[in-house]
Amino acid sequence: MDTALQSNDIRDVIEADRAHVWHHMSQHKPYETVDPKIYIEGKGMRVWDAAGREYLDAVSGGVWTVNVGFGRESIADAVRDQLVKLNYFANSAGSVPGALFAEKLISKMPGMSRVYYSNSGSEANEKVFKMVRQMAHRHHGGNKWKILYRERDYHGTTLATLAAAGQPQRREQYGPMPPGFVEVPHCLEYRGQYGDIDNYGERAADAIEAVILREGPDTVGLLCLEPVTAGGGVIVPPKGYWDRVQEICRRYDVLLHIDEVVCGVGRTGKWFGYQHFGVEPDFVTMAKGVASGYAAISCTVTTEKIFNLFKDDPSDPMSFFRDISTFGGCVAGPAAALENMRIIEDENLLENVTAMGERLLANLRVLQEKHPVIGEVRGLGLFCGAELVADRSTKQPVTEPEVQAVIAGCLAEGVIIGATNRSLPGLNNTLCLSPALIATPTDIDAITAAIDIALAKVFG
Repeated sequence: MDTALQSNDIRDVIEADRAHVWHHMSQHKPYETVDPKIYIEGKGMRVWDAAGREYLDAVSGGVWTVNVGFGRESIADAVRDQLVKLNYFANSAGSVPGALFAEKLISKMPGMSRVYYSNSGSEANEKVFKMVRQMAHRHHGGNKWKILYRERDYHGTTLATLAAAGQPQRREQYGPMPPGFVEVPHCLEYRGQYGDIDNYGERAADAIEAVILREGPDTVGLLCLEPVTAGGGVIVPPKGYWDRVQEICRRYDVLLHIDEVVCGVGRTGKWFGYQHFGVEPDFVTMAKGVASGYAAISCTVTTEKIFNLFKDDPSDPMSFFRDISTFGGCVAGPAAALENMRIIEDENLLENVTAMGERLLANLRVLQEKHPVIGEVRGLGLFCGAELVADRSTKQPVTEPEVQAVIAGCLAEGVIIGATNRSLPGLNNTLCLSPALIATPTDIDAITAAIDIALAKVFG
């Protein structure tokens, strides 16, 4: 750790933070008597706080973002060099890194062809919703304007993306929500809604069809889904689910939007989560891992068929997509993203994710045998969860204070983990793990060893 900041300097930083910074997802009353957590340095998978304590980060920057790890000088150099040459121009014009990264990205996404830049996952998803609404007006006589989203999924923090949030606690106290967003049931077999059946995945997908038929197929324009539900409990859809979803969308001419903000760019062991399932989406959105947090960037990716709908009548001044993202013109994002992708390729990180993901799941299953409080272990690649229950037979969730005590116990062991948070009333009970794509066997074992100790302390 760099020791250039002395303790008196850090005290000033802590007091400035306490006095002026409004932290995300935080109740600030405790900060009146307890210092806010401040991290001052990161390297690889480790970060150091203001007190100089080292932590192994098992959540990639807290929110599943720093895919290639901290302290990548080559990404910092790429960003610095680009900023000196040209830092910004509105994306109504092009840039060298913007063009080159779009080309590189599309090479990993067969069937897709166009990239629209913005600066956050929420914004990327909202662009899709706006495109669908505009297509409804221009090409469907005002019909096919409704947007379906799945219970437990999350798509962002703007009002429109919150309207598409299947997590009630994320939406609470922010209403009324914009109209035209309709929920479909979740697909978590562990908390099954359709009984003990062999074809649970197909049955869960059929529930989407039922909603389309109830709403009227002529009114439904889009189905928006995460490939693996993230903050709603790390849910990998059951076998048969995605095949049936694709079939249903095609049957009723409903566009399929895959939200890869969490899973995209290597997190699951493929470039994108949907590529595990043979799905052919109409839209794919991404953000967090695109540049591993070294610069702000998000992408809304679509097909040439969709793109062509916005240039069908150049004589009409309202025919094109009349949208702009100011910071979608920052060229630091695609410059960082290009180098981020090179690192993933050159270091064979997709293969590492597959191997380390298998190790992580295997370790968690060993813990499940040891600790009755683990009801189910699930995940894909280096995105895993362990649902904690007070009783395995009834699947009664443990309380949120108990989950937070496990997180605190891991922190005491020098390991940062996460959990479902302000998502589902009574069901914020899943530990969430998303270590960087560079994780080693030693890292994985240290993470699960800390969980083992924390579970024993909290539950005996």
